[in-house]
Amino acid sequence: MQKKYIVRLTEAERATLVEVIKQLKGSSQKVRRAQVLLKADADGPAWTDAQIADAFDCRTKTVENIRERFVTAGFDDTLHGKPRPAARPKLLDGAQEAQVIALRLGTPPAGFANWTLRLLADKVVELAIVESISHETVRQTLKKTA
Repeated sequence: MQKKYIVRLTEAERATLVEVIKQLKGSSQKVRRAQVLLKADADGPAWTDAQIADAFDCRTKTVENIRERFVTAGFDDTLHGKPRPAARPKLLDGAQEAQVIALRLGTPPAGFANWTLRLLADKVVELAIVESISHETVRQTLKKTA
């Protein structure tokens, strides 16, 4: 069957991959991607996906994905992997967290024996500590300090 994504490496790319493999430079995933790319090179060994998967103890789908990423995203993105998204910034800063904790330690509203997370979230918005907040954020804030 004709491959949809053909890997053709330049001499510079081949040299980079050989260096990564010989020096075990980077993560094990990076080394495995380098090994797969070298063996999948159409101008080099041109192994089949099944041969590569057997040789490097991975699935054929992994080999197919590496081939596809090389053709669509390029050499650097394939070798180094996708960049991970940055963590979302915290909704509450330290002063706001302290206000939430102080509110929780205070007396609950009339008609309630204890604070619920939803009551706390509503009260935090009502007091304009933050513009909006979910009960889950309140729970995580209180759990950290417990």
